[in-house]
Amino acid sequence: MRIEYPTLFLAILCYTLFIGAAILLWPVAPAAAILVMAVMGGLQSSLAHECLHGHPFRNPHLNEALAYLPLTLAYPYRRYRSLHLKHHENASLTDPFEDPESYYRASWQFDRLPRPLRWLLRINNTLLGRLVCGPWLSVAGFFARESGAILRGESDVRPAWAHHIAGCVPIFMLLWAVGIPAWVYIIGVCWPALSLIALRSFAEHRWHEKEGGRCIIVEKSPLSWLFLNNNLHLVHHAHPQVPWYDLPRLYARQKAAWRKRSADYVFSGYWALWRTWAIRPKEPVVHPVWHHPPSE
Repeated sequence: MRIEYPTLFLAILCYTLFIGAAILLWPVAPAAAILVMAVMGGLQSSLAHECLHGHPFRNPHLNEALAYLPLTLAYPYRRYRSLHLKHHENASLTDPFEDPESYYRASWQFDRLPRPLRWLLRINNTLLGRLVCGPWLSVAGFFARESGAILRGESDVRPAWAHHIAGCVPIFMLLWAVGIPAWVYIIGVCWPALSLIALRSFAEHRWHEKEGGRCIIVEKSPLSWLFLNNNLHLVHHAHPQVPWYDLPRLYARQKAAWRKRSADYVFSGYWALWRTWAIRPKEPVVHPVWHHPPSE
């Protein structure tokens, strides 16, 4: 059986540090415990992404087991897997109807939204807004869509949520055992962990006529280990079957070609993104193409 040991060892380290911080650090240094747990929550989100792409095992059930505990509480693994794999249909990237992870809206959709929500979505297109408001907006929107899917009886949605709830139970048992209030966990661990992931995903995609130009390349970052090298996002989309630790090698081998393929959607690091879009919207919420309903 093929096992990608770097990913397996990283997962073991992630859960060990998370549980160790809760049991050993929380009683003596609660702020440090919350910080470690938040970072591990972000790392576990990256590991779940790696698992759904077929790592570190060939067996999808083993990969699901490795990502079973949803440390951020937000997204059922099975739903994340099905939606994210649809997102990897590169021809539909950024399409507000075909890409489940698109932050764009069609113009007529956006115009129908309440004014406060339109205002929040514009703020969400700044990097500061994405870090502060983005996790709450994303989770609220996801829960609303999933509620509709459950009510419509869409296949596999209810089992996915049942597994998700089962995975949340050990986390709440741990919180209860060590005395961490649920609200502290949600505010201090889940929110920052999702904000870390929002930093990575903020500029991952943009509309461009060429498929390659829709994915970013962030060349170097101290957070690359946390994002499992998904900062090289174009490389990942081109080779989703390649494990995280091989992406830098693929990029370095043909760096100039990757830059050209991305239509120069390249940044040296996340600090460059912060300087550019901290308080300035990256782009309009309305998709550049979807201005008129199909019937028109």
